[in-house]
Amino acid sequence: MTDHDRRTSLFIDGLRNAHAMEKQALSIMTPQVARIVNYPEVADRLRAHIDETEGQIARLDEVLRGFDTSASMLKDTGLSLSGSMAAMAHSVAGDEILKNSFANYAFEHFEIASYKALITLGEDCGLASVSTLQQSLDEELRMAAWIDETLPTVTRRYAELYAGEGPGEAKA
Repeated sequence: MTDHDRRTSLFIDGLRNAHAMEKQALSIMTPQVARIVNYPEVADRLRAHIDETEGQIARLDEVLRGFDTSASMLKDTGLSLSGSMAAMAHSVAGDEILKNSFANYAFEHFEIASYKALITLGEDCGLASVSTLQQSLDEELRMAAWIDETLPTVTRRYAELYAGEGPGEAKA
């Protein structure tokens, strides 16, 4: 196997990992949206990012098909399950909205790093699919920036609800 073949194989494995990562993102965000009541701007942005994430999955599927392969069902299932478990763990926390915001911010940066690494590998292999990955990276960068910008507002809203009504009303 040539160096180029090994690098391409590494790129394809990275695509499968990114696919599973995006499936995990859906399993984290979807339950959050269903539970958000007191933070409509967060729910709206999560819904929009769920749509973006579904588009990212479709783009990854398209790139994988270009290599005559597909996503890893095992990786997709495993990471989706772990995302669901994380979402469930936060749902019982009194400060669920804050924990979700922190976790979402961290996860966005994980996705950003993953796409940056994939783009680097793709460029090194001379692959045209990096423009498709750049679109996903740009979406993740915008989402991370949005979370960063709105975290003070969400925190203040949580504190306001907590002080006025108690933790049960503040959490979601």
